[in-house]
Amino acid sequence: MPNTTTSRTTDAFSHRLSVLTSGPQRDALLRGLRGIEKESLRVTQDGKLALSPHPQTLGSALTHPSLTTDYSEALLELITPAEHDVAVTLEKLDTLHRFVFAELGDEILWNNSMPALLPDTDEGIPIANYGSSNIGKLKHVYRIGLALRYGRAMQCIAGIHYNYSLNEEVWRLLHADQRSASSAVDFQSERYLALIRNFRRTNWLLMYLFGASPALDRRFLRNREHSLEPFDADTLYRPYATSLRMSDLGYSNTTAQAALHADYDTLPGYLDALAKAVSQPYPAYEAIGTQRDGEWVQINTNVLQIENEFYSTIRPKRVTRPGERPLHALAARGVQYVEVRCMDIDPFEPTGISLETARFLDAYLLVCALDDSAPLPPDAYAEANQNFGRVTMEGRKPGLELTRDGVSVAMVDWANELMVKVEAAASALDALQGGDAHARSVSVQRERLADVSLTPSARVLQTMREKKQSFLAFGLEQSNAHAAYFRSRPLNAEQTREFNELAAKSLAEQTQLEQEEVGSFDAFVAAYRAFTLNRFSV
Repeated sequence: MPNTTTSRTTDAFSHRLSVLTSGPQRDALLRGLRGIEKESLRVTQDGKLALSPHPQTLGSALTHPSLTTDYSEALLELITPAEHDVAVTLEKLDTLHRFVFAELGDEILWNNSMPALLPDTDEGIPIANYGSSNIGKLKHVYRIGLALRYGRAMQCIAGIHYNYSLNEEVWRLLHADQRSASSAVDFQSERYLALIRNFRRTNWLLMYLFGASPALDRRFLRNREHSLEPFDADTLYRPYATSLRMSDLGYSNTTAQAALHADYDTLPGYLDALAKAVSQPYPAYEAIGTQRDGEWVQINTNVLQIENEFYSTIRPKRVTRPGERPLHALAARGVQYVEVRCMDIDPFEPTGISLETARFLDAYLLVCALDDSAPLPPDAYAEANQNFGRVTMEGRKPGLELTRDGVSVAMVDWANELMVKVEAAASALDALQGGDAHARSVSVQRERLADVSLTPSARVLQTMREKKQSFLAFGLEQSNAHAAYFRSRPLNAEQTREFNELAAKSLAEQTQLEQEEVGSFDAFVAAYRAFTLNRFSV
């Protein structure tokens, strides 16, 4: 039987869902936005990291709205527009892949989160280059700093970022229902932070259901200490792991970041915590310094060079204006959407994420948005992190227990409790949209809870065993299959022309930036650093 707290939150969730689905504005739930950012390494035909520059035919990585690079010159990032229906979002992602594959020549995209075969040394991994403008140089220097702080290999890990927002009419309806004394902007930010707190407490569920990185190439670890077991001569794994990418072996918590407690209880608290992190020096980074032999090697010596350096499974976001910093945008206009950052690339899906998965995420995130959400003080924050880490490393272990409010609970029991609300959200979305796509997506995840062999992480290991494949052999076979899928469906002449024009426009914009540049890079960095020290207020 659910406990009293669960019953109360279910009542609150049900009430809010009823408010949004029973009135004349019930279609507001269908007018939110969904966007996807997908990272993929470019690799050669034999699965080695591509050392070639970012293809000119894809446009400028600095100014192209949909095709850029992340950490490495070889780490391509495909960015969709935000759409009301995630089915359209995924169609746009498919189209981006088809254009990219037409321009890659002999290279392919590595469709796994853990990297392909990297060069023998970190120095062999090319850092992304954004040209000679001051902002382009700043992006490059930031990445040099990441290399010195965390190593280049870790920065080659790839994932799916899922951007989720609810229409402002949703928040207006809930604001009126709750008779909140907060302004409309503040209420919206408060509810997005409530979503984030609920997400942080329960995002281990996503690792169990969608984690797809239980193994890695042994050379990725660069002789670091680890607790993995040999799968074969070249592959390391954990028998019950779901996502090594999201474990301490992947996006590892350095001492500096482990001590950073982001305050998700209030927006001013969150802004203050991140503002301090981007303005407080950290001894180990001070030892590195900002320049070597007259060349910049990091933007500053603070805990974070910029706010986006903070590794988190989810972020509150606001679209920025030209030249505006993310924290200033949040302070000035509040939270506009959330960016879910913990999703592994699904190696069995050509685009790295299925529509079925996206439908489940929409229902799950709606629950996070509408449920009551207790504060997340340091002990609860630590408990949430421990649960998440436990599931990344041993999520498929029979009888696995997590800790909820200091009390041990079977992971499967907690998951099934959560699924009751996710099913209700899915049913509501289906009633508004027509069909049963959301309900079917939840049903599939119910099956994964009942049968662990159906999870992506289990399927990866099972495929490797059946085919006697190393991690690299598995990844290469899947990636080649997906490459063939996209190349068998070339864009039509009109689509190709539009992409070519967009690429050319982005290159022209970068050239214009570089030609019109005023002031030295040193002065640019000084102004940028001073800007980060401004106090954030809401």
